[in-house]
Amino acid sequence: MDRPFLQTLEWLAFQKSLGRRVWRLDDRFIKANIIRHDVRLGQNFLYVPYGPELNLDLARQGLRNEVTHFRDALRGIAREQGSMFIKLEPTHDVAVELLLRNGVKMKKTHMHIQPMRTTVVDLTQTDDQLLDKLHHKHRYNINLAERKGVTVEESRDAESFWKLLQSTAEHDKFRSHPMLYYKKLLNFFGGDGVLRTRLFMAHFGGVPVAGVLMMEHGTTVHYLHGASDREHRGVMAPHLLHWSLIKQYKERGFGSYDFWGIDAKKWPGVSRFKLGFSGNLVEYPGSFDMVMKGFWRWLYNNMPR
Repeated sequence: MDRPFLQTLEWLAFQKSLGRRVWRLDDRFIKANIIRHDVRLGQNFLYVPYGPELNLDLARQGLRNEVTHFRDALRGIAREQGSMFIKLEPTHDVAVELLLRNGVKMKKTHMHIQPMRTTVVDLTQTDDQLLDKLHHKHRYNINLAERKGVTVEESRDAESFWKLLQSTAEHDKFRSHPMLYYKKLLNFFGGDGVLRTRLFMAHFGGVPVAGVLMMEHGTTVHYLHGASDREHRGVMAPHLLHWSLIKQYKERGFGSYDFWGIDAKKWPGVSRFKLGFSGNLVEYPGSFDMVMKGFWRWLYNNMPR
């Protein structure tokens, strides 16, 4: 898979366009996008999404001075901003080990922002191999959706997608962003840059019944957001929608289809659906906090969400 798109300069620019304070640390050895998140009671925390990125080849030789400089720079920004803590979510165990070994004091926490586990379909396989690996119920549901006349096409209709998302969020008990966020996401990455977002909708009888918002980065495509109409769940549109995109992205030369997060306890139904496409399981080290204001961090972590 490609490096995390959350650590690209383009993603940092998007966060800035949302009105957030952002910073970039880059000394060639350690790189990190840093985003300030404002929360209740006038507090904030700094966030390094799926980072920092480390030069793992050099890490084996030791990067004590570089890690020390990185730690001090992070803490300096946090003190200046009055932040409660700095949240890091590295993608490699080596990065965690290197930070801890070289004096970065951080606590592992269950309060993570990005998914800690995901499933990734290898698109270098043949169509027959991909089809054979699908759960048998997924194969049945894909055929069912085709027989019922479900169609899939690219769309720019963020409003219809958002309406579907409200129903999905209520049923699956998660919070969606405001509609403006999805419109900005489509427009900001609507060109041919390093990152590109595309919206696809499934229709049944001319009515949108499912949609997915995808992020393309390098040879990897990420399934960022999805929604479906509960009233039409019997036509199995999400199954055909993803299967159509898996084949399409394979034909376009992409190497990986990242379903972007599974959690059997938090989202059992969604996780079963994603796992049914039989991708490779990927697990990240976890979420770690560099604590700046212990009481406020404790209070924030114990606030009702």
